[in-house]
Amino acid sequence: MSWSDTIFPGNPERRERLVRKSQELLELMKNNFRATNQLIEALKEHLGLSFRPITLNEKATVKENCDVIIERIREIQAEVEKIDEKLKAKLEPTLYEKLRNMSLSARDYHRVSGYVRPVCGVVGFSAVVVIGWLIKNGTILTNMRLTFGLITTTALATVVVGVLFAGIDMIISYFLGKKERDELERALKEFDEALEEFRPVSEKYQDSITYVRVRLEMCQ
Repeated sequence: MSWSDTIFPGNPERRERLVRKSQELLELMKNNFRATNQLIEALKEHLGLSFRPITLNEKATVKENCDVIIERIREIQAEVEKIDEKLKAKLEPTLYEKLRNMSLSARDYHRVSGYVRPVCGVVGFSAVVVIGWLIKNGTILTNMRLTFGLITTTALATVVVGVLFAGIDMIISYFLGKKERDELERALKEFDEALEEFRPVSEKYQDSITYVRVRLEMCQ
């Protein structure tokens, strides 16, 4: 037991909590990077839209990695907005709402597909499915981007991702200082607040992308 543990007996438990939360945040980030790349693949295959895949960089900080995924989601949203505006102007209001709610009948799919081709240069049920999902889930993409933005303001933002992969000793040593108890408590408070928002948004984001991938497989 270190001298600081003698003075602050709650420190070992705080350290364990900090490590658990750090590892949870890392896993959520890894899963969101993977889900975003799956979305990028779907956009390329079914809409002909090209975005560079993203990679979790262990040599970069948490903030730098967050900025990468934030920028890619922003780029995707910009293209979605362009497509959305064009289709909204071309489609009948009722048909557009069906597309937006992903409640199209087989006949509706054929009708919408005819408008998708001049807008995106592609045709087929799968293209309509992807566009409908993107339009319907714009809020999910926005929430994902904003939540990553929240993480960049936490105590973990300046930590190099490789530290989180390295394990307990590296994580703890990063936060240790003359006021270890205060540092740990501050970090834990920020982690609690960030994870409370990040966890459900991440799960919804990943589940939603899994859903559209299953729908696309059914179209093939």
